[in-house]
Amino acid sequence: MAAGLVLSGAAAAPAQEAPLQVVATTGMIADAARGVGGERAQVRALMGSGVDPHGYRATRSDVTALARADLVLWHGLNLEAQMRPLLEELGESGASFPVAEALPKEKLQPLAADGSDSEGHDPHVWMDVALWSGILPGVRDQMCALRPADCPVFAANAEAYAGRLAALEARAREAAATVPPERRVLVTAHDAFGYFGAAYGFEVEGVQGVSTESEAGLKRVGDLVEILVSRGIGAVFVESSVSDRNLRALVEGAAARGRKVAIGGELFSDAMGPAGSYEGTYPGMMDHNFATIVQALGGAAQGQIAAQEAARAERGTP
Repeated sequence: MAAGLVLSGAAAAPAQEAPLQVVATTGMIADAARGVGGERAQVRALMGSGVDPHGYRATRSDVTALARADLVLWHGLNLEAQMRPLLEELGESGASFPVAEALPKEKLQPLAADGSDSEGHDPHVWMDVALWSGILPGVRDQMCALRPADCPVFAANAEAYAGRLAALEARAREAAATVPPERRVLVTAHDAFGYFGAAYGFEVEGVQGVSTESEAGLKRVGDLVEILVSRGIGAVFVESSVSDRNLRALVEGAAARGRKVAIGGELFSDAMGPAGSYEGTYPGMMDHNFATIVQALGGAAQGQIAAQEAARAERGTP
């Protein structure tokens, strides 16, 4: 009889719902979604390491995954320019949320030369860690709306992830302050680092425009060579998701004028590192960027290096 009561009680216990099925367009969004969702969400990123979101087109399997998802998280601000019609259409029949478009408009950088928002806004908001942490409440609220019973878990997870980003931000500011002011010039393949420069005190020059779909003209390359030579800048930076052809042209152009310029390292701009690596997480991606930039420009980045070493030891990766 007692055994029967136990079995009866077990049968009456409510079964836990299956994890939320979440599809995110970029790795940076997926990392935030995993941080907030924890074990109560299964998250898939459409764009992996080295993938350029500006020109990405959804595959047939992407469309299927998006249609079956409980929640679709995308960036907005025209980052996924080729996919926007599809993503907006999904929002008419399900939960589809552009995370960056929920950020305060006054914190976004306009694309127009006159400072107006007539041409839209720079989408690369994840390059400012404090600003990127502002997407977490929206992700949390989207998950809470779909699974109210799990909302306390989502809220606690979001707070913990925000704490990790706050620690990352503190390390970043400390490291940036070690770079001599005259060396704080960041030359990259395309204009993905505007928010980074504004947040951490660097002048930023990109060979291409905000979108990698834009072309770099000979005049732009020539102007940047002049900057490198006249200001004595010793390093430029390639990006994991953008061809290094234009950066090599800068190095060669400076060399022709007697100025040695090195490739300071590879930065993660529009995509994170390989899955399973420390750089395959958003905090790891940004730690890597800070360490690479700061060291190449003459500063010290002990905090970033220590964070990377600790993370690799924990993951058992070299």
